[in-house]
Formats: sequence, structure tokens, C-alpha cells
Amino acid sequence: MMKIRRFLCGLCLLAGSTFTWGQSLIVPGTADEVGLKVHHDRPVNFGIKGGFTSSLFLVSNFSVNGVAIDVVQNNYKIGYFGSFFIRVNFDRHFLQPEISYNINRCNITFDKPLPEDAPAGTIPEEAFINSSIHSIDIPVIYGYNIIKEGPYSLAVFGGPKIRYIWNRKSDITFENFDQLNIKEQLRPLNLSFTAGVAITISRIFFDFRYDIGLHNISKRVSYEVPPSVNLAEGPDSNNEIHFHRRDNVLSFSFGVFF
Repeated sequence: MMKIRRFLCGLCLLAGSTFTWGQSLIVPGTADEVGLKVHHDRPVNFGIKGGFTSSLFLVSNFSVNGVAIDVVQNNYKIGYFGSFFIRVNFDRHFLQPEISYNINRCNITFDKPLPEDAPAGTIPEEAFINSSIHSIDIPVIYGYNIIKEGPYSLAVFGGPKIRYIWNRKSDITFENFDQLNIKEQLRPLNLSFTAGVAITISRIFFDFRYDIGLHNISKRVSYEVPPSVNLAEGPDSNNEIHFHRRDNVLSFSFGVFF
């Protein structure tokens, strides 16, 4: 019981010190108060932020060996990013271009199609697609401060985002497939739409956002067929893996204004 009380007391002290630091301990009517107001009323602010991401791939037109895969399970993995931004303020509105480096991770699982001669009651095997995608993102968002009182603000925002995927750095692996040396090439340039909410206390802020992929990011999938596997023959036999996906990303970040 004594350890629990000490832990709770320490937590309260930590929360209180963080809140006090965010307020900057200003005294009304002093030069510090004037300086704080000038900072928040500046036409332009610079800042940095970093945080964590969770990706969701919306899969469509997915087929393996000519058989459509209708059920795909997304297994979330934590990614991360760092960003630099400029905020242009005008009254309660702001325009904020950013540039960030992102590493988004996700795992896709599905049941492999059973062969036509499989015995009744055969349990299908699972196959996996593991993705670790490196990208440089450039969103340009418009925001509006619903609350803007002294050092505190609550804003909503949204806008387009251009994304450059770095294929050389990205790592995509296909596990438990019949084909060999499977490689997926992603489209280098992609477009998304981002929306979210931000909470600011003095010079620190917390940012929650959701990025919606607007189109398929997969360009092509290449592979080799082992001689021991009898895949479907025909003019489309070199493209027996079809894979389209859009990348949606939920992110949380912590940042500082300069």
C-alpha cells in the first residue's frame, strides 16, 4: 500500500510539473505575459514534431493463382516519424506545410486457396505479407482554432498530402506463397488526404490525425514459379498474383513551436 501511495504522489507531481512548464509560470501584467502573447500572435511559427503511426491497408483485386482472396486480416504494427513544419497564422486560421520522414509498418494475413483436389475438411494454410514502408511526406493543411485563449488552443485541420515512397529502403516480404522471389514495386508518388485535431499548451502541442490513401500504391508484383508447382497456364500466367492496396494511417505526435 505504501508503494502505491508513493507512486500516485509521484505521478501527481509529474503531471503538475508538466502542466506548470506548459504555462511557463507567467505573471499577469509583466513582460513575460507580453512576450507570450507576441509569440502566439506571430504571423509565422516554426516547429518540429515526432510520433507514432499505425497503418491499415485496404486491399482490393487480390488474387493468388487465379483465385480471388476476399478476406484479409490487417495486423497493426507500430511505426514512427519525425517532421519539420512552418505555420502561417491569420486570426484563428492557419496554413501549415510540413515535411516528414515516415516508417509505416503493417502485416497482412490470409488463408491460401486450397487446390481443387484437396480432401474435404482440409484446413487452409496462412500466408503473410509484411510491409515496412519508408516515405517522405509533404502535407499542406489548413486549420481553424475552435478555442484560442492565451496559451491554449484547440484546432481542427485537413488538407492534401503528397507522399514519396522510397522503394530502396522499404522492405516487403511474402511468406508461405507457392511462388519464389516475390517482389512488390510501389508507386513512388502517391496522394492522400489528412484530417485531425491538435491541442496546444503554450509552445507544446499534441496532434492526432488520420491519413486516407486516395489510390492504389502497388505498381506491380513479380515472382518466379518453381518447376514443382503446377500453376494455371495461359497468357496471364506471369501475373498470377494481383495485389491492389490503399494505405490509411493513424498517427499521434508530440511537437514544439519555436
